[in-house]
Amino acid sequence: MTTARDLMTPNAVCVRESDTVNDAAQTMAREQLGALPVCGEDNRLKGMLTDRDIVVKVIAEGKDPRAVHAGELAQGEAVTIGADDDVAEILQTMSQHRVRRLPVIDGHDLVGVVAQADVARAMPNPDTGVLVEALSHDY
Repeated sequence: MTTARDLMTPNAVCVRESDTVNDAAQTMAREQLGALPVCGEDNRLKGMLTDRDIVVKVIAEGKDPRAVHAGELAQGEAVTIGADDDVAEILQTMSQHRVRRLPVIDGHDLVGVVAQADVARAMPNPDTGVLVEALSHDY
């Protein structure tokens, strides 16, 4: 059985909720990432911040990315997957919540991130098409 732990990118780069959006954008550019987990000062996951969040909620609204903190954009509880959850659970969670990336949690610890591309690479072709279709609407 293939699990999230098998598919994930380990050692996820995390932005602190006290970091500015500008700091987060620089990290995204440096690491070539489209999303970052937002972690509190307690190292607990607070949410996810995407490049789209930065564009739509900061830049398009004329806000200064050096004055907005990442934690302000990490609203609500993050959708996560357990490290030992299987591909079927990953697919169901991604489809249900219409997300392309899931932080992987082991207990309370962030251990990695599994992305749509990670799952697609591990699946037979017909299942890959179902995943991409389910996640591609309204984007």
